[in-house]
Amino acid sequence: MEKTELKDAFSEFKNLKNIDRPTMMGVLEDVFRTQLAKTYGSADNFDIIINIDKGDCEIYWNREVVEEVEDPNTQISISEVNQDDDDYEIGETFATKVDMKSFGRRGILNLRQNLQGRIMDIEKANLYNKYSGMIGEIFTGEVYQTWSKEALILDEDGNELRLPKSEQIPGEHFKKNDTVKAIIKSVEMKNNTTPYIVLSRTSNEFLEKLFEQEVPEIYDGLITIKKVVRVPGERAKVAVESYDERIDPIGACIGVKGARIIGIVRELRNENIDVLQWTNNTQLLIQRALNPAKISSIVIGGEDEKIKVYMHPDEVKKGIGKGGCNIKLAGMLVGKEIEVWREQEEEDDVLLSEFSNEIDQWIIDKLQSIGCDTAKSVLACTQADIAKRADLEDETVAEIFNVLSAEFDED
Repeated sequence: MEKTELKDAFSEFKNLKNIDRPTMMGVLEDVFRTQLAKTYGSADNFDIIINIDKGDCEIYWNREVVEEVEDPNTQISISEVNQDDDDYEIGETFATKVDMKSFGRRGILNLRQNLQGRIMDIEKANLYNKYSGMIGEIFTGEVYQTWSKEALILDEDGNELRLPKSEQIPGEHFKKNDTVKAIIKSVEMKNNTTPYIVLSRTSNEFLEKLFEQEVPEIYDGLITIKKVVRVPGERAKVAVESYDERIDPIGACIGVKGARIIGIVRELRNENIDVLQWTNNTQLLIQRALNPAKISSIVIGGEDEKIKVYMHPDEVKKGIGKGGCNIKLAGMLVGKEIEVWREQEEEDDVLLSEFSNEIDQWIIDKLQSIGCDTAKSVLACTQADIAKRADLEDETVAEIFNVLSAEFDED
């Protein structure tokens, strides 16, 4: 029974994939030598012959023939050797085949457990090496189980990968057996456990890889993605550059009638994607990033100062975007925060700074930070929109509207 158990473990090891033959032989020999050392005190004078194909092994105990034995582990008496009419002489080596039963039941179990432990270690190492070499690559797997904080994804070999809630696009929900596409973000080994493989659908690199899959010119290196910025599930901006003047980088990325980009948009749960041509000219890059909003002028201050963009009042809403998303992404693209300022064209409009006696300065600062620097620019928005964008209480916004409205009612 013990030998059968050992052969089962041996066969399991023999059938393990992704391990080269020399490594397999070395591990098996090491496992047996460890047990031999426990049983006999030393394993130096043992020959281990492993038959990978048959899933079996033979062990031979080599001892020197002597007149009088001093060390039973390395010596055997000539009288014992020649008792069966063998013709051995003193100084020769006598080899005895070791029966597995000599290890005893406990020894057999130790061998099996040690071998299984080494199998698990090799599987973990293989899994870690496989996926650590795939970091930054697209992975497609099947949802096995979902929890509130993460989803468990299985690969084709049944290995577990994790998609945390923080790496999922807001609003998306998965159920068992759904097919999920994501990027391999990280692989960690914690306390010698199975590698913890983290996936992501919110990283900028995931969007880059989707473009590589859909746009052959990017995959071939004819078009380069210079920078990607995202608010996952809302909007993204992708700046591209072509090294071939004959290739239109924006047209190539979008495709005929949007055929190429539509697949990416669907994969990202209808995330709006703006593709623009990269330039090292910051002002021109801002203009392209805020398109279709028309910019009147741009003021770029010092290194730590915000960029001020002036627009006609009718253009401000388009420049800022829903919830300020568009202006935020433009700032991320150029690496500095951008403020939108309205051009004061109408003579009957009044700057918010004129209301400092009636409206607290910190409230005026918040309104100006979202591009509302005049009374009419505030009144042109809904109270709910101002409350959300400026992070103000509804009651406070209502009071602001009353004060500003009264100014024009008097006129």
